[in-house]
Amino acid sequence: MTANVNVNARPKIVFLGLLTKIPVAGAIWGTMHYMLGFRRLGFDVYYVEAHARTPSMFVNGDTECATRWAVDFLSGVMQRFGFEDKWAFHALHDDNRCYGMRFPQLRDLYRSSEVIINFHGGTRPRKGHKEAKRLVLLETDPVRFEVELHKQRKQAINFLAPHANVFTWGLNFGNADCGVPLPDEPEFLPSPPVVVIDEWHGLAPAGAAFTTIGNWRQQWRDVKFKGEKYTWSKHVEFLKFIDLPRRTPQTFELAIARYTDDDLELLHSNGWGVRSADGLSTDLDAYRSYIVGSRGEFTVAKDQNIRLRSGWFSERSAQYLAAGRPVITQDTGFGSALPCGEGLFAFSSMDDILAAIEAINSDYERHSRDATEIAREYLNYDVVLTRMLDTLGVPATGHVHEERAIA
Repeated sequence: MTANVNVNARPKIVFLGLLTKIPVAGAIWGTMHYMLGFRRLGFDVYYVEAHARTPSMFVNGDTECATRWAVDFLSGVMQRFGFEDKWAFHALHDDNRCYGMRFPQLRDLYRSSEVIINFHGGTRPRKGHKEAKRLVLLETDPVRFEVELHKQRKQAINFLAPHANVFTWGLNFGNADCGVPLPDEPEFLPSPPVVVIDEWHGLAPAGAAFTTIGNWRQQWRDVKFKGEKYTWSKHVEFLKFIDLPRRTPQTFELAIARYTDDDLELLHSNGWGVRSADGLSTDLDAYRSYIVGSRGEFTVAKDQNIRLRSGWFSERSAQYLAAGRPVITQDTGFGSALPCGEGLFAFSSMDDILAAIEAINSDYERHSRDATEIAREYLNYDVVLTRMLDTLGVPATGHVHEERAIA
């Protein structure tokens, strides 16, 4: 990477993340888009993990080995994106050591930062975070937390209290058709996932198949609200449209993890192409190439976001749009914030899906351009993050030119 960056006295932003707990390409890209975006707006951006969770996704049982793996992993990611001296891993799950930056540096960083962003809400606020000028919650998976607040769960209330502001990927929050219960204060402000378009656009021609990447089964995090159960696992929704490939000549492929042999047999018997997501999830370039090399995205959402109409919108769908790949995704109410019908399609029924496929394939170039324009006008860092900073009363210092972080 080459970057022309003026580092003199730039205001600092700290990003509290979870990458060693979720060390997959989608999570890395989702995190780095924010960090790259803030840097391009003129901020001195730092990444910190201080969540006290054992990084056990790839390393189980051996705490010392898990810590060593986490530090090496973070070091590699941060170096690749040009943050090689701007990260810290505070091993609260282990021996309390601070890797990357040392603890005195980290303590001073918290105090001097304009904003500390608690990404995913994955970090329980600690003394240093609470003493900062401004601690902000950036929620990426709405519903469960809001229901816990509604039920007056003490842990949820105590977690929220230190945060001065809350932003959420629940893009339909506050509208009459949204069934997610919201607290009176602070206001949960809709803010869509961020992309940096030039990391995705124009890298390769489109392929033949509509694709998506994700987990097939996730048998946890179901929510009970007002006597009803709202599920989390996406396979529940995919099964409602399992025969889609039989109804159209268009090809589909799912890059998935967490599936059984029976699941695989069912998908193949209904005409779905399937590949393991494991290779894509561990390689940033492969993940991006898969999205860029698709014709578009077809995917579903989680039941709790659909029926409660949270307006949740996926960072992965944002990446498809940034690549100029049209998106067909299940309706959660995000149409209140994003334009639908050209480049981006929200569906509730099989007929909606088939109509969207026909529309896209009848004029693919137009819908590809429309997809890019949606990303540029509604999801690009300069739009989303500038609006966020305005809300926080923190002025951007001006754009900084950078080339692509990854060639």
